[in-house]
Amino acid sequence: MQATISGPDGKARCRWCGAAPEFLAYHDNEWGFPVDDDRRLFEKLCLEGFQSGLSWRTILVKRENFREAFHGFDFDRVARFGTRDVERLLQNAGIVRHRGKIEAVINNAQRAREMVQQEGSLAAFFWRFEPEAGSLAGPQTVSTSAESVALSKQLKKLGWKFVGPTTVYAFMQAMGLINDHVADCITRAKVERSRRGFNRPGGS
Repeated sequence: MQATISGPDGKARCRWCGAAPEFLAYHDNEWGFPVDDDRRLFEKLCLEGFQSGLSWRTILVKRENFREAFHGFDFDRVARFGTRDVERLLQNAGIVRHRGKIEAVINNAQRAREMVQQEGSLAAFFWRFEPEAGSLAGPQTVSTSAESVALSKQLKKLGWKFVGPTTVYAFMQAMGLINDHVADCITRAKVERSRRGFNRPGGS
């Protein structure tokens, strides 16, 4: 199967972005571009946890609802959620109503606060797991890597939940720790330029 499709402008893009109308803008403007904003990193890891067992489209179309429900993924605020908040969120038809995943977000917000105190920022911690250049398999050929396994293990050790190696690898793809756009995709070069100009948190 061909790795690319033609976009509305006739230029090649990763095949997956043609699977749903919501995917094109996400592919062109977000996926793979490096992120050092703690709130966005936290949001994405939470949304990847919600996606477990579901499609990314299901999550993406509900993303604004998730942002509203979790105060823009401000982990300082979410960390203070209690039982009543869980029950309220379970009644929210705009998000995925899964008790374990909702409770995981609250737990992970508490762990995120601890990480900021320990590391200075979430970004400084996550970017430590950026793979060495040239060490990766071909784009979109694997669903985990040595780095995603290592990051998953470390997060679990620190008490985070819903952070398995596949979830973490998808997070790394989306947040720009790797450039997983296929070779002929027009966005690959844009991501690469962005990654070259990106100041790694913590001086890595």
